[in-house]
Amino acid sequence: MSVEVEVEVEGSEEFKTAINKFDAEMQSRLHERLAEWAENVKTEASRLAPARTGYLRSTIYARTIGWEAQVGAEATYAASVEFGTSKAQAKPFLNPTVESRLPELERTVAEALETAAAEAEL
Repeated sequence: MSVEVEVEVEGSEEFKTAINKFDAEMQSRLHERLAEWAENVKTEASRLAPARTGYLRSTIYARTIGWEAQVGAEATYAASVEFGTSKAQAKPFLNPTVESRLPELERTVAEALETAAAEAEL
């Protein structure tokens, strides 16, 4: 079993509709920023993940599919590390990282929207 963190944003359907109205260049820039954010989350989660052999860290991934950023770990025991078991204490590495990086994501999206609005006025 692997573990993956998914963040659902309220109003995301409205956001997707608005994004589709952006020109291709603006969409590309925002997509690049989203991918960069996911990579930053991956890097920080890798630093936080406990490491005896390094395998868990090596399975942490970040990818963007459309307007969705996915960050997770494919190690079979990743969920047990993240959430703990009846015999082992949780050592979360994904959830704390995503939570700490959400303000950065909000700023990224807000800046993209402001830039798009300014460019539309020109």
